[in-house]
Order: sequence, then structure tokens, then C-alpha cells
Amino acid sequence: MHKLSRLVRFSINPFLPDDSEGFNSFASRPAGEGLAIFFELTVALVGEVEPATGLVVNVSDIDEKVQKYVVPIFARQIREDFQQGRHIGLLGITELLKSAWGQLADKLGSAKLKELSLSLNPFRKVTIEGQDCKMSYFSEKFEFAATHKLWNDDFSDERNQKVFGKCANPAGHGHNYIAEVTIKRPAEGENFCIGDFEKVVDDEFIKVVDHKNLNEDVPHFAKTIPTVEELAAFAWGKLAGKFGEAALHCITIWETDKTYCCYYGQ
Repeated sequence: MHKLSRLVRFSINPFLPDDSEGFNSFASRPAGEGLAIFFELTVALVGEVEPATGLVVNVSDIDEKVQKYVVPIFARQIREDFQQGRHIGLLGITELLKSAWGQLADKLGSAKLKELSLSLNPFRKVTIEGQDCKMSYFSEKFEFAATHKLWNDDFSDERNQKVFGKCANPAGHGHNYIAEVTIKRPAEGENFCIGDFEKVVDDEFIKVVDHKNLNEDVPHFAKTIPTVEELAAFAWGKLAGKFGEAALHCITIWETDKTYCCYYGQ
């Protein structure tokens, strides 16, 4: 079984009757006109590879189906709500994704639609896992800078160097970390304030670790080696149970653009 994901980009100007179809799907199709709203929809499918082609689904078919069946749903809703001066909250976004799911689910051959995820900006997204899903997922990325040293006092110097390599530098070293916090919330629940969500993450986790020496300034890491794995688990402990009706689903910490860890709690 394979999981195939395709990013489909499109732009809609809410004040025009239609947009130019465009010819550059890397940027967006429709192309949008002027100060248009840009969307990036990730379509994730699971299925077996077709022996004759080596494909689960031809990605051009995914693009075609999204542009034919999904873009009109977004365009109609965006134009209607904007022209009536109506706010589109996270509940409305979830409903748009559920409508998109209903249009796509039976149009991609034998592959099964697994996830639809809409990027609201480069650091924030909403994800659903079915048209009748009970929960939707909201994710946002945060940044922080910190230094750490990977060292076990029970090891010899030689063993520390062998296990942790450059990360065992006695003076420590720094990273520009990225933390992605994902919560799951009732798909039919009330809209929630993104600012309140961000304040919880900032107060409970980011301020604790940002511009800190993790080994020296964060008591938890006095006896726990501050690896990316342990940092993700620490973030979970600080944030679990802090989001009201929403539950913490996953913490992902990027130590570098090549190294990251996802933690899903106990």
C-alpha cells in the first residue's frame, strides 16, 4: 500500500466573477487576478500501484479533478461570503473541505482518499480525514532558538563523543528550532480564536525554551538529555490539556531541516 500526496495550488479574487485559468500550476491555477486569495490544497491518497504504469494515480488527474470539482466550491463560497461581508471561520473552512471530499472521493480510480489539508498560510493548516469526520485537525508552526549539549554523565568522554558526536561539544551548540503544534477538535464545534491558541503555545512552551540554554535554564533538562525526541515529549507535557475542547494531537520539532521528531503522547 502506498500513500501519495499532491499539492494543488489555486487563487481566487473574491470581487471578480471569475479568474484567469492560467498556465502555471506551480504558482496556481486558476491564476487569480490582482490581490487574489491563494490556496494550497494537499490531496493524500492510499492505494496499490498500477503494474502497467507504476502509478497509484496520475497526479495530472488529481490536478484536473480538483480544478474541475473543488475550485468551483471554494470560488462560489468565497465570493458569496466576501460580497456579503461574512467571516469564514475554521468551522466554515472545515465545511468547505468536507464538500471537497464529497466531490473527490469517487473520482480518483481505485485509490482511496486519505486526507485533505488546506494551508491557510505557510505555517498554518486545517486537515480532515473523511467527509463525515467527527474531528478536524489544526496545525501551526512556531520558531525558537536554543542551545543544548548532548551528554550523559554516566558515559566516559570517549563514549559521549562516539554516541553524540559534534553534539557533545562541551560548550554546547545552537539550533533554530521549528515546533509544529497540531490539535484535534470537533468538526462541528464552535470556531476558536487562533490568537488564544497561539498565546497558550507561547506562554506554556515557547517562552520556556526560546533563547535558552536547555541544559542550564530549563529544569526538566537538568537530568534529561535535551535531544529532539525529548524536546518533543517535553512540549507535549507542557501543552496537553491546555486547549479547551480541543485535544493535543501531535508535536513535531524540527532541529534542522533534515532532522525532526513527531510525538503523539502516551
